[in-house]
Amino acid sequence: MKELIEYIAKALVDHPDQVRVSEIEGEKTSVIELAVAKEDLGKVIGKQGRTAKAIRTILTAASTKLNKRSVLEIVE
Repeated sequence: MKELIEYIAKALVDHPDQVRVSEIEGEKTSVIELAVAKEDLGKVIGKQGRTAKAIRTILTAASTKLNKRSVLEIVE
């Protein structure tokens, strides 16, 4: 899951070298934290949060195949 979010985020931003993804795993749930450059934050979130919602939808679909639950946190 971590690699998937990193791939999507690097494709969206102007500074792909500053994309940081960390994963905190539990038994059934994993929290994925995405950090990007301050000027790229708007590109990852999108208008009215549509891009972030789309990334979360892809993450949910991919994690369902693994019988896990994943949550995406976008940090500044």
